[in-house]
Amino acid sequence: MKHTAHFDYWPKRVAKTLTVPESTIYDNLAITAKKYPNKSAYEFYGGSATYGELLGEVDQVAGYLEHHCQVKKGDRVLLLMQNSPQFLISLFAILRVRAVAVAINPMSTTEDLQFFLEDGEIHLAFVGQELYPKIEPLIGTTMLKTVISTAYSEYIIEERALGIIPDVVKAPVQQLAKTISWKAALNSGSTPSAYKGKSDDMAMIPYTSGTTGTPKGCIHTNRTIQANTTGSYHWMTMSPDTVTLTSLPLFHVTGLTHSALNPILAGSEMIILTRWDRDYAIKAMEHFKISHWINISTMLIDFLANPKLAEYDISSLELVGGGGATLPVAVGEKLRQWTGLDYVEGYGLSETMSHTHFNPPNRPKLQCLGIPAFGVDARIIDPATGAELGADEEGELVVNAPQLFKGYYHRKEETKASHIELGGQQFFRTGDIVRMDDEGYFYMVDRVKRMINAAGYKVWPTEVESILYKHPAIQQACVVRYPDEVRGETVKALIILNEEYKGKVTDDEIIEWSKTQMASYKYPRIIEFRDSFPTTSSGKILWRQLQEA
Repeated sequence: MKHTAHFDYWPKRVAKTLTVPESTIYDNLAITAKKYPNKSAYEFYGGSATYGELLGEVDQVAGYLEHHCQVKKGDRVLLLMQNSPQFLISLFAILRVRAVAVAINPMSTTEDLQFFLEDGEIHLAFVGQELYPKIEPLIGTTMLKTVISTAYSEYIIEERALGIIPDVVKAPVQQLAKTISWKAALNSGSTPSAYKGKSDDMAMIPYTSGTTGTPKGCIHTNRTIQANTTGSYHWMTMSPDTVTLTSLPLFHVTGLTHSALNPILAGSEMIILTRWDRDYAIKAMEHFKISHWINISTMLIDFLANPKLAEYDISSLELVGGGGATLPVAVGEKLRQWTGLDYVEGYGLSETMSHTHFNPPNRPKLQCLGIPAFGVDARIIDPATGAELGADEEGELVVNAPQLFKGYYHRKEETKASHIELGGQQFFRTGDIVRMDDEGYFYMVDRVKRMINAAGYKVWPTEVESILYKHPAIQQACVVRYPDEVRGETVKALIILNEEYKGKVTDDEIIEWSKTQMASYKYPRIIEFRDSFPTTSSGKILWRQLQEA
C-alpha cells in the first residue's frame, strides 16, 4: 500500500505532484542560455563563462564529435575527468549529438577502465590529461580509438583565483601522442546538425556495483534524469540568483544532479572545485555569496573543523545537505550553531539518478533518509517473502519512481532479478534494510548486501579480496567494514599469511602495496593478521561472523 503520512510534512508552498518535462537535459542548457545569455554560468579558479559562452562551446565540441568523429545517436562516450568546465562541456556535447555519456570515477585503475570500455562498447573518450597514462594502454587494444584530452589550466585565470590552485589544475597543457587536443576539438569550426533529442533517448549510463562487485551500467533517459533534476530544483527552492558550491564529484549521480544539472536548469552560478579544499571553499562562500551546498559528511566535518571559520562571513548559506554517509549528530549541531541551518539529508542510488528520498528542508530529521520525493512510491518488504511491512518494521526498501532506471546495460537477467511486482507495478529492490516512522520518514538500518560505505563511495569486499590475493604473502583474506569517525566506514582486511612470510611482512607494507593496486577509496586502511578464519563445512569463509566480531 502506498504510504501518505509524509505529505503532512511536505515542504511549504511546494506542490505534492510533479509533471516531468518532455524536454531534454540539453534543452535545459539551451533554454537557460536563451533566457540568461549574459549571466555567469560558472567560476573556476578565476576563470568564468556566461551561459551564452558555455552553450557556444558545447555546440562547437558537438560539431566536432558529429563531423570529425562520426559519433551517432546511442553511441556510448567515456567521460574520465575531474570537476571542471570541460566536464560540463563534454557532457552536454555528448548529449547534443544524442550520444550516451558514461562518466567514470577518475580514481579508476587501467583494469577498471578496460572493463568499462568493453562493457559499454566505447570507441571515444574525453580524458583529463593527468588521467591519460591510465587509459593510454587501452587505445587500440580495446574498442577505444579516439581520445580527446584536456588540461584544466586552459580554463583558469591564476591571478583572479581566491586561493591556492591545486597542482593538477595548474599543470600546463601536454602534447600527448595518441590524443586530439581540446583546442582542436573546440576550434574545428564544425556546426552540429539540428537538434532532435527526445525525452526517451538514452542519455547517461552511470555505473554501480552489484553484490558480487561487478559494476553494472544503469540506463537513464532524459526523462528519468529530468525527474530528479526538476524535482530537486523545486525542493531546494532554486532560482537564477542561487549560487551553488560544486564540490562533489560530477561523475557521481548526486554531484551531477545537485551541483550541475540543477543550477543549469535554474540559470544559477556554479563555483567549481576540482579538489576539496576547505580554505578555498570558505573564501568562495564569502566572495560569491554561496547559497546552496550539497556535500558528503566528510566534507562538512572538515569544513566545520577549519580554525579560520570565524574569520569569514558565510551568512549567505541557505541550504546545506547531502547523502552517501550519515552525518554524526554532533556535526549537525555544530552546523546549526554556525549557520542556523539544519543539515538536509537524502538517499538514493545510481539506479535512481541520485535521490528517491529527501528530508523536507523546513523540517529535516538528522541521521534520517528523509521522505519519498516527487512521485516516489516507497515501500518496505520482507526480503525473503516479499510481504509488505508497516511503520517501525524493518525490511528491504523497494521503490517505484519516475527517476528509476530502464535496466542494467546488457544485463536482462540481473535487471529482472532486481525488481519485484507489487499490486501490478514493478518496484526496484534497493538491497537496503530500512524502517519508517509513523510520520513517513525513512531510516537506514543495514544493508542486505555486503557493501562498505567509505566516505560515500561504495566498496565491495569481494573485489578488494580478489586484488589482495595477488600479493605473494597472502594466503587468505576477508574484508569487513570498520567504523571510522571521518569516513563513516572504512575498509579493514583480515589476513592469513603464507607460512614463509609470517613475521616478515608488516601491515604497513601490505597497505602501501594495496595503494598501487586499487582506487584510493578501496584500499584497506587497517590490516589484522590471523592464524585462521571460521569456515563452513565446504570451506567458505564465514565473513558475517568476522564482521560481527
